[in-house]
Amino acid sequence: MPLIPEEPQIHEKAQGPRATPASGRTAPTPRPVPGPRPAAPPRPGRPGPARPAPPAQRASRDTAAAKPGPAGPAAPATAPAAPQIQLIPATPDGALDAAEEAVDLLLDSGRTPGDVLVITTGDAHPWAAHELSFGDAAYWAQHDAGDDVFYADTAVADRAASRAVVVVALNGGPEAAAVTALTAAHSRAGALLIVCGDPQRINSVLGATV
Repeated sequence: MPLIPEEPQIHEKAQGPRATPASGRTAPTPRPVPGPRPAAPPRPGRPGPARPAPPAQRASRDTAAAKPGPAGPAAPATAPAAPQIQLIPATPDGALDAAEEAVDLLLDSGRTPGDVLVITTGDAHPWAAHELSFGDAAYWAQHDAGDDVFYADTAVADRAASRAVVVVALNGGPEAAAVTALTAAHSRAGALLIVCGDPQRINSVLGATV
Protein backbone atom coordinates (compact mmCIF):
# COMPACT_ATOMS: atom_id res chain seq x y z
CA MET A 1 0.00 0.00 0.00
CA PRO A 2 1.53 3.42 -0.91
CA LEU A 3 2.41 5.76 1.94
CA ILE A 4 0.34 8.89 2.48
CA PRO A 5 2.37 11.93 1.30
CA GLU A 6 1.75 13.93 4.46
CA GLU A 7 3.04 11.20 6.80
CA PRO A 8 6.80 11.92 6.35
CA GLN A 9 6.14 15.61 6.98
CA ILE A 10 4.36 14.82 10.26
CA HIS A 11 7.42 12.89 11.46
CA GLU A 12 9.73 15.72 10.47
CA LYS A 13 7.67 18.25 12.40
CA ALA A 14 7.65 16.00 15.44
CA GLN A 15 11.44 15.61 15.33
CA GLY A 16 12.38 19.17 14.51
CA PRO A 17 11.95 22.39 16.50
CA ARG A 18 8.50 23.75 17.25
CA ALA A 19 7.09 25.40 14.16
CA THR A 20 5.60 28.88 14.12
CA PRO A 21 1.81 28.78 13.76
CA ALA A 22 0.35 29.50 10.31
CA SER A 23 -1.10 32.81 11.51
CA GLY A 24 2.41 34.17 12.03
CA ARG A 25 2.09 34.47 15.80
CA THR A 26 4.92 33.28 17.96
CA ALA A 27 4.12 30.17 19.91
CA PRO A 28 3.68 30.96 23.60
CA THR A 29 6.46 29.92 25.95
CA PRO A 30 5.24 26.96 28.03
CA ARG A 31 4.58 28.04 31.62
CA PRO A 32 5.78 25.95 34.55
CA VAL A 33 3.10 23.77 36.03
CA PRO A 34 2.15 25.14 39.44
CA GLY A 35 2.47 22.78 42.36
CA PRO A 36 -0.51 21.57 44.39
CA ARG A 37 -2.22 24.15 46.59
CA PRO A 38 -2.06 23.57 50.33
CA ALA A 39 -5.21 21.90 51.57
CA ALA A 40 -7.54 23.81 53.85
CA PRO A 41 -7.10 22.99 57.56
CA PRO A 42 -9.49 20.21 58.58
CA ARG A 43 -12.39 20.97 60.83
CA PRO A 44 -12.26 19.66 64.38
CA GLY A 45 -13.42 16.09 64.48
CA ARG A 46 -13.51 15.73 60.70
CA PRO A 47 -10.90 14.26 58.32
CA GLY A 48 -10.87 17.38 56.11
CA PRO A 49 -13.05 19.73 54.07
CA ALA A 50 -15.83 17.90 52.30
CA ARG A 51 -15.84 18.06 48.49
CA PRO A 52 -19.03 19.43 46.91
CA ALA A 53 -21.06 16.74 45.20
CA PRO A 54 -21.79 16.97 41.45
CA PRO A 55 -24.97 18.97 40.62
CA ALA A 56 -27.00 15.87 39.73
CA GLN A 57 -25.89 14.13 42.90
CA ARG A 58 -26.67 17.19 45.01
CA ALA A 59 -30.12 17.44 43.46
CA SER A 60 -30.90 13.82 44.25
CA ARG A 61 -29.68 14.27 47.81
CA ASP A 62 -31.77 17.44 48.26
CA THR A 63 -34.84 15.67 46.89
CA ALA A 64 -34.31 12.73 49.20
CA ALA A 65 -33.85 15.04 52.17
CA ALA A 66 -37.01 16.97 51.31
CA LYS A 67 -39.15 13.81 51.27
CA PRO A 68 -39.69 12.50 54.79
CA GLY A 69 -39.67 8.74 54.79
CA PRO A 70 -40.60 6.19 57.39
CA ALA A 71 -38.18 6.21 60.25
CA GLY A 72 -36.15 3.05 60.58
CA PRO A 73 -35.72 1.18 63.84
CA ALA A 74 -33.45 2.97 66.27
CA ALA A 75 -30.09 1.32 66.80
CA PRO A 76 -29.93 -0.29 70.23
CA ALA A 77 -27.57 1.39 72.66
CA THR A 78 -24.45 -0.65 73.20
CA ALA A 79 -23.71 -1.18 76.87
CA PRO A 80 -20.06 -0.98 77.88
CA ALA A 81 -18.51 -4.41 78.22
CA ALA A 82 -17.90 -5.53 81.78
CA PRO A 83 -14.27 -6.16 82.66
CA GLN A 84 -12.97 -9.68 83.13
CA ILE A 85 -12.49 -10.44 86.83
CA GLN A 86 -9.53 -12.43 88.14
CA LEU A 87 -9.18 -13.44 91.79
CA ILE A 88 -5.80 -14.05 93.43
CA PRO A 89 -6.05 -15.65 96.90
CA ALA A 90 -3.97 -13.77 99.47
CA THR A 91 -4.03 -12.91 103.15
CA PRO A 92 -4.35 -9.25 104.16
CA ASP A 93 -0.62 -9.22 104.92
CA GLY A 94 0.25 -10.71 101.53
CA ALA A 95 -2.30 -8.92 99.36
CA LEU A 96 0.02 -6.05 98.50
CA ASP A 97 2.82 -8.41 97.46
CA ALA A 98 0.34 -10.38 95.36
CA ALA A 99 -0.77 -7.15 93.68
CA GLU A 100 2.85 -6.26 92.94
CA GLU A 101 3.43 -9.66 91.36
CA ALA A 102 0.28 -9.18 89.26
CA VAL A 103 1.55 -5.81 88.05
CA ASP A 104 4.92 -7.32 87.13
CA LEU A 105 3.19 -10.06 85.11
CA LEU A 106 1.04 -7.47 83.35
CA LEU A 107 4.07 -5.42 82.34
CA ASP A 108 5.96 -8.53 81.26
CA SER A 109 3.00 -9.54 79.07
CA GLY A 110 3.12 -6.24 77.18
CA ARG A 111 0.88 -3.91 79.17
CA THR A 112 2.20 -0.37 79.41
CA PRO A 113 2.59 1.10 82.93
CA GLY A 114 -0.02 3.74 82.14
CA ASP A 115 -2.61 0.97 81.64
CA VAL A 116 -2.55 -0.06 85.30
CA LEU A 117 -4.22 1.38 88.41
CA VAL A 118 -3.68 -0.22 91.84
CA ILE A 119 -6.11 0.41 94.72
CA THR A 120 -5.36 -0.55 98.32
CA THR A 121 -7.89 -0.92 101.12
CA GLY A 122 -5.47 -0.77 104.06
CA ASP A 123 -2.08 0.92 104.27
CA ALA A 124 -1.14 3.02 101.25
CA HIS A 125 1.37 1.60 98.80
CA PRO A 126 4.91 2.87 99.51
CA TRP A 127 4.98 4.63 96.12
CA ALA A 128 1.79 6.53 96.94
CA ALA A 129 3.09 7.48 100.38
CA HIS A 130 6.34 8.71 98.84
CA GLU A 131 4.61 10.83 96.20
CA LEU A 132 2.14 12.28 98.70
CA SER A 133 5.09 13.43 100.81
CA PHE A 134 5.75 16.01 98.05
CA GLY A 135 2.21 17.30 98.25
CA ASP A 136 -1.19 16.53 96.80
CA ALA A 137 -0.50 18.43 93.57
CA ALA A 138 2.65 16.43 92.78
CA TYR A 139 0.82 13.18 93.49
CA TRP A 140 -2.06 13.94 91.12
CA ALA A 141 0.31 15.30 88.50
CA GLN A 142 1.72 11.77 88.28
CA HIS A 143 -1.83 10.50 87.81
CA ASP A 144 -2.66 13.02 85.08
CA ALA A 145 0.57 12.24 83.21
CA GLY A 146 -0.75 8.70 82.73
CA ASP A 147 2.63 7.23 81.87
CA ASP A 148 3.22 5.05 84.94
CA VAL A 149 1.43 2.66 87.26
CA PHE A 150 -0.69 4.72 89.64
CA TYR A 151 -1.40 3.69 93.25
CA ALA A 152 -4.36 5.00 95.25
CA ASP A 153 -6.20 4.05 98.41
CA THR A 154 -9.95 3.96 98.95
CA ALA A 155 -10.02 7.56 100.17
CA VAL A 156 -9.08 8.86 96.72
CA ALA A 157 -10.06 5.93 94.46
CA ASP A 158 -13.16 7.76 93.21
CA ARG A 159 -10.94 10.53 91.87
CA ALA A 160 -8.76 8.21 89.78
CA ALA A 161 -9.46 7.96 86.06
CA SER A 162 -10.36 4.75 84.25
CA ARG A 163 -7.56 2.49 83.06
CA ALA A 164 -7.44 -0.73 81.09
CA VAL A 165 -6.48 -2.81 84.15
CA VAL A 166 -7.30 -2.17 87.80
CA VAL A 167 -5.69 -4.22 90.58
CA VAL A 168 -7.22 -4.19 94.07
CA ALA A 169 -5.21 -5.27 97.11
CA LEU A 170 -7.44 -6.12 100.07
CA ASN A 171 -4.61 -5.47 102.50
CA GLY A 172 -6.73 -4.65 105.52
CA GLY A 173 -9.17 -1.95 106.42
CA PRO A 174 -12.86 -2.18 107.31
CA GLU A 175 -15.49 -3.88 105.17
CA ALA A 176 -16.67 -0.49 103.92
CA ALA A 177 -13.20 0.13 102.47
CA ALA A 178 -13.37 -3.11 100.50
CA VAL A 179 -16.82 -2.20 99.16
CA THR A 180 -15.63 1.27 98.16
CA ALA A 181 -12.47 -0.06 96.52
CA LEU A 182 -14.20 -2.81 94.54
CA THR A 183 -17.02 -0.52 93.42
CA ALA A 184 -14.56 2.09 92.19
CA ALA A 185 -12.33 -0.55 90.62
CA HIS A 186 -15.16 -2.25 88.73
CA SER A 187 -16.36 1.06 87.26
CA ARG A 188 -12.84 2.08 86.19
CA ALA A 189 -11.48 -1.18 84.79
CA GLY A 190 -11.72 -1.17 81.02
CA ALA A 191 -10.66 -4.75 80.30
CA LEU A 192 -9.46 -6.54 83.44
CA LEU A 193 -10.09 -6.34 87.17
CA ILE A 194 -7.68 -8.26 89.42
CA VAL A 195 -8.53 -8.62 93.11
CA CYS A 196 -5.97 -9.92 95.62
CA GLY A 197 -7.37 -11.11 98.94
CA ASP A 198 -9.54 -13.64 100.70
CA PRO A 199 -11.69 -15.31 98.00
CA GLN A 200 -14.76 -15.65 100.26
CA ARG A 201 -14.59 -11.99 101.20
CA ILE A 202 -14.03 -10.97 97.57
CA ASN A 203 -17.03 -12.99 96.35
CA SER A 204 -19.29 -11.63 99.06
CA VAL A 205 -18.28 -8.04 98.35
CA LEU A 206 -18.37 -8.43 94.58
CA GLY A 207 -21.80 -10.03 94.80
CA ALA A 208 -23.08 -6.96 96.63
CA THR A 209 -21.38 -4.38 94.40
CA VAL A 210 -21.33 -5.79 90.84
